[in-house]
Amino acid sequence: MEDNKEIVAVLNDLIKINTDRITGYAKAVENIDSSEFMLKSLFYQVTDESQEIKERLSEKVIALGGEPANGSTAPGKIYHVWMDIQATFSGDATTSTLAVCEFGEDAVQRAYKEAVAESKDFPDDIQHMIKNQQHLLKMSHDLIRNQRDQNQEVVN
Repeated sequence: MEDNKEIVAVLNDLIKINTDRITGYAKAVENIDSSEFMLKSLFYQVTDESQEIKERLSEKVIALGGEPANGSTAPGKIYHVWMDIQATFSGDATTSTLAVCEFGEDAVQRAYKEAVAESKDFPDDIQHMIKNQQHLLKMSHDLIRNQRDQNQEVVN
């Protein structure tokens, strides 16, 4: 395990980031109008995506002799509180929720960029897994950003 300590730490950070993402999108579903079926569907899809990623990361941590992280990051907790505040005080819950989701997606991308940089000396399979997850999450990031932009055009 000692040899894998750095790898496990990076993977556990990614587990926490995905936990934040799951929690964030659960709150997002609550914050938007029930008539927003397609958007809710997208949020559920993104949640499932992070759940699968989290499971793969956890399996890898266990295989490396570590214990998967439970809980979220401190910034993630702040982000969830901010999402609640935004939904409460915003005139358009969908627009503000999408803006906060896009902000969260930016944070996920920064975390994965950092993890890719830290994984330079990790085994190839782990580097490959992190890069694939980063790519998948980037596609979701872009979907959320596009939804935010489209919603802003409709509102304006």
